Amino acid sequence: MKRFKITMAAVASAALLLAGCGGEPAGPSADFDPNAPVTLDLAFWGNDTRAGFYQDAIAKFNEKYPKITVNSTFLPFPEFWEKRQIEAAGHDLPDVMQFDYAYLRQYSQNRLLLDLKPYLGKYIKTDGFAESTLGIGVVNGVTTALPIGTNAWAMFTNTALVTKTGAGAYAGGTSWDEYATWMGSVVKAGGGSVWGGTDPTGRIQNFEISLRANGKNLFDDAGAPQFTKAELAEFWGRGAQVRGTGATIPTKRLLEVAPKSGFGAGLTTSELTWDNFGAGYAGDLGADASGLALTAPPVTKAGAKDLYLKPSMLHAIAANSAHPEASALLVDFLLNSQEAGAVFGTNRGLPASSTHLAGVKLDPLSQKILDYETSIKDRLGAAPPVPVVGYGSIEEKFRQLGEELGLGTVTVEQAVDQFFSEMDTILKK
Repeated sequence: MKRFKITMAAVASAALLLAGCGGEPAGPSADFDPNAPVTLDLAFWGNDTRAGFYQDAIAKFNEKYPKITVNSTFLPFPEFWEKRQIEAAGHDLPDVMQFDYAYLRQYSQNRLLLDLKPYLGKYIKTDGFAESTLGIGVVNGVTTALPIGTNAWAMFTNTALVTKTGAGAYAGGTSWDEYATWMGSVVKAGGGSVWGGTDPTGRIQNFEISLRANGKNLFDDAGAPQFTKAELAEFWGRGAQVRGTGATIPTKRLLEVAPKSGFGAGLTTSELTWDNFGAGYAGDLGADASGLALTAPPVTKAGAKDLYLKPSMLHAIAANSAHPEASALLVDFLLNSQEAGAVFGTNRGLPASSTHLAGVKLDPLSQKILDYETSIKDRLGAAPPVPVVGYGSIEEKFRQLGEELGLGTVTVEQAVDQFFSEMDTILKK
């Protein structure tokens, strides 16, 4: 499997390199007639349930535009991207695609995606989007995708489990030291059978928000790191201090319950992650999920705009589309219409467009996510630059080294050197 993934990565790079040689469209045609018959290809990843939602949404779209035929296809996530890589080599991508954030820079820099700016306002309404949300799909100053849904970095707490231990509730948005103290109080109250959380320095996102609190991102728009070895060493050093207090679940115990997290296994009372992980936690906890709650992560610096909205997924239009105007109308409907909102609900994440959200009937967990994202508005800053090519591998290396630090198999100095060496190799590719 590992060799297969490496081979596919090489194929992908070659395909996109070839694809980058294509020309660029001139922009919307003044002669476009939405009542003229055209056929569009729409591609998305998902399952039969999501496919049914898309079919229903397309039927609603055709009530407005009966002459625009939409042929939709779907695949599981890995196969979806394998097929896109092959199509990219021949400039034969589908007109409209559901898109993943991790691939956006790669496809955008190779000029495979349509510049949407000339279509905004006229074919794709932007009234329902916050300005910061519209910037999510911008690569090197060019809008190549728009978010379908959003999520934000958050803290989940299991209030029922906290109550069971006899500890007090976590207030949310405290300092990191106060959070560590609270985690320790959970361990003490629970007699050592339950922990307050997982070592937060094992996740690159917690490092990211600490950087953002000081006006930095992980990487700039050119893909260069904005942090030093000293900053990473200081961050991982704080993790060693917290682990030393016994407040966080031991790494060895986490490995025993994998693939569940400590939180999903009911062994910790808090977890820092993306707010759309709630459904997964609810499934893991089952009947014990009644106490699932969302609150703000700890604060590095008061008043900082350290949090941001990340797209759960996006919609993009292929640069090779022969019908960009009709494609833009379809994207507008799928992103903005209340009709599509009523069909999809939160299947594609909490809607980024307020007009789309207005059509959604929220379940209790989705309402909690909406309430949470509303509550952190004062901490929301501009989204960071679109992830560098290879970001997924960088994130995974950070996680692996965090695990090794927890097991005590590497020192902080060794982990920092290994991370920078691996990151440099990935970025040079």
